[in-house]
Amino acid sequence: MSLSIITLKNASHNNAEVVQIHFAKNNEVQNILRANAQMRWSKTMSCWYVPFSKTVAQDLFQLLKHKAFLDYTGLKENNQQATAENIIPISENNLKPNKELQTLSEESAKKIEAFKNWLRSKRYSDSTIGTYTDALKIFLRYYSAKPIAEISNTDLINFNNDYILKNKFSVSFQNQVVNAIKLFFRTVEDKKLDPALVHRPKRNKVLPNVLSKEEVKRILNAHNNVKHKVMLSLIYSCGLRCGELLRLKPEHVDSKRNLLIIKHSKGRKDRIVPLGNKIIDMLRQYFIACKPEVYLFEGQKSGEPYDISSLQKVLKLGLDKAGLNKPVTLHWLRHSYATHLLENGTDLRYIQEILGHSRSTTTEIYTHVSTKSLQKIVSPFDYL
Repeated sequence: MSLSIITLKNASHNNAEVVQIHFAKNNEVQNILRANAQMRWSKTMSCWYVPFSKTVAQDLFQLLKHKAFLDYTGLKENNQQATAENIIPISENNLKPNKELQTLSEESAKKIEAFKNWLRSKRYSDSTIGTYTDALKIFLRYYSAKPIAEISNTDLINFNNDYILKNKFSVSFQNQVVNAIKLFFRTVEDKKLDPALVHRPKRNKVLPNVLSKEEVKRILNAHNNVKHKVMLSLIYSCGLRCGELLRLKPEHVDSKRNLLIIKHSKGRKDRIVPLGNKIIDMLRQYFIACKPEVYLFEGQKSGEPYDISSLQKVLKLGLDKAGLNKPVTLHWLRHSYATHLLENGTDLRYIQEILGHSRSTTTEIYTHVSTKSLQKIVSPFDYL
């Protein structure tokens, strides 16, 4: 099936510089944009748009990779003299080649395939394999004229300075490329390149988006459809990721012990989470009404899991019915669950286990969005 073409154009909207996103009708692309918190739909412009940034083309490329061709020739220079041409990396999914990157050599193609096979043998996820091989491909195309055995730490430093930093790529893109290069040379080439020599910027500390308990209640109560209501309720009541919900099977619900068993979660780890009496009652009603067979939540075809894009539509419908004008995603329900647990006095260690976080520092981010303690603080202004 041919890929859609997405055209980016500069525009001004509500006195702000934005980038318009134009494409022929495509439900998959539209669902991806709708699920992203930064994307907005404009009735006046009749298109999706996103606030302008130096990395807007790169960010959209990462978001829509393998889903569409990205035509960014309509983007013009802004005040910082940054254009999409010097932002976005080369890929088979781009329309316009970057002059700094050459055709992949036959040696490099074979090495990348060997790297991909190694990742598969270690059971890396498909998304990680795609991300790492795409990142490595960019690096090897940059040094296509040089034998791989001769690539050194100096080449890695020069690539970081002359390609990544010069073109103002995002921090996440920089880390992905460096991590892929490190792993490739250690596993396939049996040669160590030292990423510590590449000075990496700190990641932006972005706070998770959290809904109030009242807002969550409005979203969950907006649906009359039993399946839709239970799916969203289970994500919030157990703090599930979307993929975890859709991989659930009936036998993973242990109603006798009030537990939900999560299999092969992020990092290929199993875990158990508590099930409250309210969600167990809802699940019993759902079992009677829908009679799931293979997966707990099945799509139109029996025995196949519910589609993630359809689940996103379920959330969007709930938001519309609840009258909430916020760019809520399914992951907001997980963030809200963790924050509400913390505000109810649950220990961070238990929250970490329930969410399946490997490091406690990941869970500690919710202490920054919990308002229970903050609301007790009295501003000195009130005493004046």
